[in-house]
Amino acid sequence: MAGSPTARRRRLAIELKKLREKSALTCAQVGEALDWSGSKVNRMETGSGRIQPSDIDALCRFYATSEELREFLKSLARQAKTRGWWQVHGAGVPEWFNIYIGLEQDASTLRQYQCELIPGLLQTEGYACELHRCGAHMSDADIQRAVRVRMERQAMLTRPDAPDAWFIVNEGALRHVIGDRPLMREQLERVLESTGLPSVTLQVLPFDSGTYPVTGTFTMLGFPAPEDPDLVYRDGITDAVYLEGEHHVREYTKAFDGLRAAALSPQRSLQLIKSMLKEYA
Repeated sequence: MAGSPTARRRRLAIELKKLREKSALTCAQVGEALDWSGSKVNRMETGSGRIQPSDIDALCRFYATSEELREFLKSLARQAKTRGWWQVHGAGVPEWFNIYIGLEQDASTLRQYQCELIPGLLQTEGYACELHRCGAHMSDADIQRAVRVRMERQAMLTRPDAPDAWFIVNEGALRHVIGDRPLMREQLERVLESTGLPSVTLQVLPFDSGTYPVTGTFTMLGFPAPEDPDLVYRDGITDAVYLEGEHHVREYTKAFDGLRAAALSPQRSLQLIKSMLKEYA
């Protein structure tokens, strides 16, 4: 079973939607049969609201599921109510990003393209602080909380079950000086250090790479259980978009493969970063 509360909530929503679709019913029809609104059924299937075990009982009786499946779904509903370690930091982590962290913690594969910044999982504390100071208007305390969460997230790359993480970073992100030159030298050294992890692969998309898929920054997460489909994540200043359909995942996978083909090999990428370090000496 997936580990984080977010992943459990997502798995529960997926299973409930599968039960309804197997019955060839709409959300409105299920809601009418149970004296609920159709929107309540929809919220349960999208993971946008908490689900009580009593709701699971009612749905399972309606769908005539096995006792084993009912208990499994009730267990997911109970465990989805727990708080993840990152949620204790309050305003330091916006609600829409809480969802992503929960999914990231359970991913078995991570594919990310960054066109403007160093990937968050590879950032130093100083680099992350600079980014938060120039972004949203946050108090010093909230900035500290946000940076602490980012640093703690990085522990996933050194876990025994670390996800297979593949990063493609535009050369512009590496050359864009955040803070000052000593800070950038420290940051590039961290990137080099991270590439030594067995779970991490990094490629640089150089300025002279020619034509490549223009996508903007995005992340694709894959999960170990076949019941949990891959998804694409894109964020902005105030919200995020999660794309889970097969069409979206297929198109972004093709885009990532195109970026990977256009980028320098991992070995040549390290050579380029090392040459940049000399410039910051």
